[in-house]
Amino acid sequence: MNWLLSGRLKTEKLVVKITNLPVSLQGLKLVQLSDFHYGNYHLSSRLLTEAIAVTNSLKPDFIFLTGDYVNNTPEPIYQLAEHLQKLNSRYGIYAILGNHDLYHKNSKSKIINALQNVGIQTLWNEIVYPLGSDLQLVGLADLSTREFQPELVMNKIDPKIPCIVLSHNPDTAEYLQSWKVDLQLSGHTHGGQIVIPGLGLAIVYYIKMLHILRKIPTKIRRLLPFLPKHIPILNHWEWSEGLHQIGNNQLYVNRGLGTYFPGRFFCRPEVTFIQLISININ
Repeated sequence: MNWLLSGRLKTEKLVVKITNLPVSLQGLKLVQLSDFHYGNYHLSSRLLTEAIAVTNSLKPDFIFLTGDYVNNTPEPIYQLAEHLQKLNSRYGIYAILGNHDLYHKNSKSKIINALQNVGIQTLWNEIVYPLGSDLQLVGLADLSTREFQPELVMNKIDPKIPCIVLSHNPDTAEYLQSWKVDLQLSGHTHGGQIVIPGLGLAIVYYIKMLHILRKIPTKIRRLLPFLPKHIPILNHWEWSEGLHQIGNNQLYVNRGLGTYFPGRFFCRPEVTFIQLISININ
């Protein structure tokens, strides 16, 4: 999509504090990329190339990709994977899948294989230990699937070891409050795409309108086909971007790179740079 409809790329830089972070992880540098929606006009090659160059310039220890590589059909993943092959990190690149990566038969396996072939490990209800016993990295199945059963994975984590969770939909943070999650990284929202200066997310007002329309009797609504029928399937639009404290856990939501019509307005596509530091309570 042309930059006029998507906005110029922005690098968000933040420091995240983690309780009793091991000395070996002090200053660990993470980069998150999300919601590529590669194919057609949803993400320009120029913006993707810039995002990869910016990521590499940050010299990350880890790169995390949090889903929605394609829009509907999986075929664009092969060209996207060629671009992603240019990403560089010290300890590896890890990915999860989003809802758009699962729409068609065999999409899941095709996307996982394409990413695996360029050295990107995709996690689906898995725990890995990329730095040994100092760090737990969890990748969850998407919330839209029956395989989203976090208890099967999260009950295996050690609460004494720092834990980073990759989960495409930020609504999952509500479920994950039962476990110690030092940092959850999510996408899915595109930051709401349209932000009205001084008022906030346009989609919040859209949802309010839908609630009002739902009070119109069904018989009348059927006569008005131009009225929207569904409420967007996200509960917590207040978590649409940035860092949030959810109970005792921390959630960061990336605005993504790709977009949909009518495009972005005051909601720029994002590369996220996170540095970890310790809060010692012992």
